[in-house]
Amino acid sequence: MGNTYYLAVDIGASSGRHILGHLEDGKMVLEEIYRFDNGMKPKNGHLCWDAEGLFGEIKAGMKRCKELGKIPASMGVDTWAVDYVLLDKNGERLGDAVGYRDKRTEGMDHKVYEIISPEELYGRTGIQKQIFNTIYQLMAVKEQQPELMEKAERLLMLPDYFHYLLTGVAKTEYTNATSGQLVSPATKDWDYELIERLGYKKEIFGPISLPGTVVGPLKKEVADEVGFSCMVMQPATHDTASAVLAVPSTEEDVIYISSGTWSLMGTELKEADCREESRRANFTNEGGVDYRFRFLKNIMGLWMIQSVRKELPVKYSYAELCRMAEEVSAFPTVIDVNDQSFLSPDSMIEAIKEYCRKHDQAVPETPGELAAVIYQSLARSYGETVWEIEELTGKTYDKIHVVGGGSNADYLNELTAWYTKKEVLAGPGEATALGNLAAQMIAAGELKDIWDARVCIRNSFEIRSFRA
Repeated sequence: MGNTYYLAVDIGASSGRHILGHLEDGKMVLEEIYRFDNGMKPKNGHLCWDAEGLFGEIKAGMKRCKELGKIPASMGVDTWAVDYVLLDKNGERLGDAVGYRDKRTEGMDHKVYEIISPEELYGRTGIQKQIFNTIYQLMAVKEQQPELMEKAERLLMLPDYFHYLLTGVAKTEYTNATSGQLVSPATKDWDYELIERLGYKKEIFGPISLPGTVVGPLKKEVADEVGFSCMVMQPATHDTASAVLAVPSTEEDVIYISSGTWSLMGTELKEADCREESRRANFTNEGGVDYRFRFLKNIMGLWMIQSVRKELPVKYSYAELCRMAEEVSAFPTVIDVNDQSFLSPDSMIEAIKEYCRKHDQAVPETPGELAAVIYQSLARSYGETVWEIEELTGKTYDKIHVVGGGSNADYLNELTAWYTKKEVLAGPGEATALGNLAAQMIAAGELKDIWDARVCIRNSFEIRSFRA
């Protein structure tokens, strides 16, 4: 009897990949079969995602399944959070798929706060203030393109939109919806009263369903194009929610870092913590699998080193940058990685240098010094965040699980252990795809629940330990 395959389409801000997974002797086996580039590009005066291009890449990777003779029983798409599209009455997209780094949201927080205070908004949603949250993006549409809001019949987060293009069925998945700051952690549904107060069209917000929900079979024209049919299943479509599902621990109280373009650092809670002190510390309560809340802080993450690497005239590997940073580890400068100047600068190298000059710190000049500043500063931010998590939860943690691509950066793992004084357990690197696949396998009955999935992942992949 052949293997039952599942397909995770994991699309990040800089690249995407198709990963086939199956169970073999109780272990999860992965096969990356397709990879493609991604990124926001200027279009009509905004930074936008190429939604059509991405959908073409999704189908291209699916065709690879056919070529390999490994047809998945189900598939699911996960992406980053907060970005969405609007559909008109004919189910066609309205406008461009504007990305979260676009500057249209500047000042939109003040427009929102004219209607609801930051304190009340956090108390209602538990979501950390990020200027790119869906709530502020929609305020930008209302203020700058009211005709789009008027014509809109449905809002779909980006992975929901790709599922819709695959199946013709519009469904809204819970974990990604919560990130936009418009869902109540009490009802686990849209906060329709808040939506109406803000002047958004409440009819565009459809019913919310959980990871593991069937969206539907592929549309005939999609099935004909890719060469097979399968079910489309909602994973935790927010990539961090999928990554957290794959944290290889059976303990309730652990700290995790989902380390990629962003570093999402936090713990899981059974109830959202919407207290004022959590708001002031800038923690968020994003929805997770089984209604477990991801109580975490967004830290700028590897976006900074990714941006610096792109700008350097020599194309160093990340391993080379880590090595060069280690060689100049005594370089004294530490910066605030969450400073707004690093969110979307024209030049990351110049933004770092300008920050250092402004704060009377030694200015990094070489690639090694730039990398050292970023890695040291990230690790220090992790140390500060651990202290805040312990303070807010009243718990002490002895381990930090680092999952995602950043778990492969051993120098950063060593620094993290040193700054946090905790054991750092690094891996697996493919956490998001693993969580996506695990949700599908749980829905199919091949894994019992999230704990069974986490044990399976722990037994299937190498986990490396770092201590101060």
